Amino acid sequence: QVQLVESGGGLVQPGGSLRLSCAASGFTFVWYRMSWYRQAPGKERELVAGISNGGSTNYATSVKDRFSISRDNAKNTVYLQMNSLKPEDTAVYYCKATYGGESYWGQGTQVTVSS
Repeated sequence: QVQLVESGGGLVQPGGSLRLSCAASGFTFVWYRMSWYRQAPGKERELVAGISNGGSTNYATSVKDRFSISRDNAKNTVYLQMNSLKPEDTAVYYCKATYGGESYWGQGTQVTVSS
């Protein structure tokens, strides 16, 4: 069955870095656009970054120049490198796979930025 398993979240001080991973299985990873979303308490889920099956990337304005999305098709894994973290980056981060009319979500990983 389809699985998206996020990891790498945790507690980090402002200005610190984290690298999130999302390991995929159960579908043809190379076909899918992969994205990272986040949802803070009391807020709607929002797109953070996306990467196409060809490697083109896009970012939310709030994270551009601080976050970097990448994918390793050999490992069926997508990454989110997060640098210069701010308290407002605190949220549950979700991985999403999209192809045509199909989409799958991971269970999320908590990122907390606090001193």
